[in-house]
Amino acid sequence: MKKALKVIVIFALVVALLWVLKYFKDSNSKSVEDFKTAQPFYTSINTKTVATGKLNPEEEIELKPQITGIIDKIMVEEGDIVEKGDVIAKIRVVPNEQSLVGANGQIASAKLAYNNSKTVYDRNKALFDKGVISRQDFENSELALNQASETLRQAQNNYQIIKRGSISGGGSANTNITALIAGTILEIPVREGDQVIESNNFNAGTTIAFIADMSKMIFEGKVDEAEVGKLEEGKDIKVILGAIGEKEFPAKLTFVAPKGSEENGAVQFTIKADVEVERSTKIRAGYSANAEIEMESKDSVMVIKESLLQFNRITEKPFVEIEVGEGKFEKKNVELGLSDGINVEITEGVKEGDKIKVWNKASKEDNDED
Repeated sequence: MKKALKVIVIFALVVALLWVLKYFKDSNSKSVEDFKTAQPFYTSINTKTVATGKLNPEEEIELKPQITGIIDKIMVEEGDIVEKGDVIAKIRVVPNEQSLVGANGQIASAKLAYNNSKTVYDRNKALFDKGVISRQDFENSELALNQASETLRQAQNNYQIIKRGSISGGGSANTNITALIAGTILEIPVREGDQVIESNNFNAGTTIAFIADMSKMIFEGKVDEAEVGKLEEGKDIKVILGAIGEKEFPAKLTFVAPKGSEENGAVQFTIKADVEVERSTKIRAGYSANAEIEMESKDSVMVIKESLLQFNRITEKPFVEIEVGEGKFEKKNVELGLSDGINVEITEGVKEGDKIKVWNKASKEDNDED
């Protein structure tokens, strides 16, 4: 019995030994992993930045009344195209009772002064005709009469303006609000029957309408501080409107803010650009837009795919692995130039014809594409 057990143990040990020998033989016989390689090539590199912003009219004005009253009638609607001088709205003046009383008092005082001057003038004229008084005395009384007449006329005009809004208007005279420029009515923030306040040195007044020339548009957006130093006024850029099918419009950079503002921890600088808009294109104020700005460009430079780069974990310096023999690669530090996010310029460390290891194979599909 013991002899049989011993035979079984010896047999098991032999089988295990044979399995171990076979495992090591298979492991050592595996071929070295085959890496694909890529070579440097020459191409042009353009770096771009995208500024987000809005498209707004270059010339937009607010129409405000020069007299307080009530909107009697609005002659246009939002979206209408108007010419300079077109009537936008009519205002009915609501007179202030206290002002009317004061104006009436001025008329009464002016009438008293006029009547007195008239009496003096008539008396002096009779005396002058008889040769009793001198010509100078007569002319002084005539001047006083004329001045009293002018004062009375001004008092009567002031009363008409306070009561009716104009000198020549009737009992329900209207004050017309007219367009100061030709353009499109963007917004009418008031309605018929609303009370409006005149614009003066102490009050901005009520806005009757916003008018803008939609044929002259500007892009206003913001760029990061890391990119603003490469921008120059007068540079040609592209403005893209997503609202009308990613349509592109040529534009010219006209303004780069000298001072930035911090937003979400990053300093942003405002830029503005004049946009060339075709008359046939229907543009609305406030469209969201992106400005595509070319920062730097180089022609015919040696580049590699940016995905071929590796970085030292300690120094964070870039390097590539160059094939020096079959299945053998050697690390080479490289100096980088311009990059567009896909290709990167190599200024030092790689020469034409070098075979660079494709190390970051993510999937079988990626390998097939390479």
